[in-house]
This record gives sequence, structure tokens and C-alpha cells, in this order.
Amino acid sequence: MKVKVSTVAFSTNQLLVKELKRHFQDVEINEKGVRIPESELASFYKDADAIIVGLEKITPELLDRLPNLKIIAKYGVGLDNINLEACYARNVSVGWTGGVNKRSVAEMTLGFMLALCRNLYSTSNQLKSGIWNKNGGSHLTGKTIGIIGVGNIGKELISLLSGFQCNFLLNDIVENKELDGSNLTFVDKETLFKESDFITLHTPLTTETNNLIDLEALKKMKRTAFLINTARGGIINELDLKIALEQGIIAGAALDVYETEPPQDLELLRLENLITTPHTGGNALEAVLAMGNSAIEHLLKFKNSYN
Repeated sequence: MKVKVSTVAFSTNQLLVKELKRHFQDVEINEKGVRIPESELASFYKDADAIIVGLEKITPELLDRLPNLKIIAKYGVGLDNINLEACYARNVSVGWTGGVNKRSVAEMTLGFMLALCRNLYSTSNQLKSGIWNKNGGSHLTGKTIGIIGVGNIGKELISLLSGFQCNFLLNDIVENKELDGSNLTFVDKETLFKESDFITLHTPLTTETNNLIDLEALKKMKRTAFLINTARGGIINELDLKIALEQGIIAGAALDVYETEPPQDLELLRLENLITTPHTGGNALEAVLAMGNSAIEHLLKFKNSYN
């Protein structure tokens, strides 16, 4: 079985590449070290029986150009980049494991919260410029945390925050009855926007969540509130966020994901009350290995099912 790996994080991890080649003889990885442009994916995947993808868009048009393709293994957890209906209509299997990087993303979210409320990021940058700012911000302890999307990562974040005596306002398309506690309350988005000290997003990017956080939503938030997105770019309208941060409509934000990656709006990226990271929420070493090994396991299960 010919296997091709397009995702950079897998291709540059020698442990994962070695493990993949231990099980499959015919392997080609992305040796460029940068994401393959969408226009070149068909050429790269050509003749592959199996592919391992990260954020690459798998469209019906692309699948039509890959007649040999039998299985797609997902490196990561989000499936919004893969047209599942088109895959199944063409008898292409999709291997995916939910929650495999949940600890990594939840830890980054917690780190963002602490950096924002304690002014760790802003005062660090100021000190490097010679400014001695003694404003230590406020405690995370006791704050109200609004979580939109209470799946694997949202639940992991609640667990991580258990020692901070926070109250949680939760919003999801399904009210999870397993989540029960005096500090956990499912509410509508309107209430969550108005009452949260932190709002953190953990939903997939869909037609319902695209531009979910726009200027109207931002104006409903407290002026002292912080917004965090470690989910998918496009859930937040970045132009509206820039206005909100520039005008002090909210106190600050942290982004690990962007509408276009890498992001191009340098005015947004340079705002002092915005923390930016290059989509590394799920890229802790442990998560990289877990996601990569999960993808390999899906390929092995598929291969063994035909033996």
C-alpha cells in the first residue's frame, strides 16, 4: 500500500516517520517543511492508496483526481477540512480519533488565561522595551469561564481549572447531562457573552459557527473580559476583533488559529492586548506523537482488514 503524508508536523517528526516506515514499505512524506499549496495536493497525492492529512482541504474535486485512494487518516482531531460525504460516496474510508490532543489544547488555553489576566504577556513585552510596569492584573481564581463547545477539550479544560474555584457557563448544541456540578451551568450564548470573564471557543468550524464572534457579540461582553480561540480560525471575525481590541470593547484576546494561516493582518498581530501563537495548541510533543500514532493505527487497521 502506497502511503503519502502531507502534514508537516508528522513529516518532520523522525519518530513518527520511522514508525510509519516500519509498517509500510512504500512511503512518501512532505520533505518541503511547509504546507503544500492546495493547487499542488493532487500532484503530491497522485497514486496514493492512503494519505495522512492535517489541515489540508480534502474536497470532492481533489478526490476525483485520486482514483487509487482508499483511506484518509487524520493527523489531529478536527474534520472540518475533510468532505466526509464526498469520501463515503467514493468509498474512501476516513480514520479519526477524537480527543487525542485534548490535554495539549486545554493546557494552552489555561496558559492563555493566566497570561491574559495576570498581564504576563504585555508586561514581559514592555520590560523588553525598557518599561517597568508593575500592574500584576487579577486572579484567575473565582472567575466566570464561558466555554462554547463542551466536547473533549472543553471538558478537559474544566478539569484543569478545578483548583481555581471558577464558575462555568457552558454552551453547546447538546446539553451534556454527564456534566453536573454546582459551578456548571448550561446557558444560551447571550447570557454567556454578558456574564463571562473569559470566553473560550472549542467548536468545529461550520456554517453555524462561522463568524460566531462578531462585533455585535463582542459588544455584549464585559469590557474587562478576555476572548480565547484555540479551535478554528473563522469562528471569530478578525476585523471585528481588531476593532474591539483597539477600542477597548474587551480587555484582551488570545488566538492560536486564524481565518488565513499564516495570518496576514500585521496590525491585528501587533496589538498589545492580543496574544498570538502559530496554531500550536495541539502540538505539544506528547500530542504530536499521539496524533501521529493514531493515524498510523488507522492505516494498519485498514490494511489488516484486507489481509
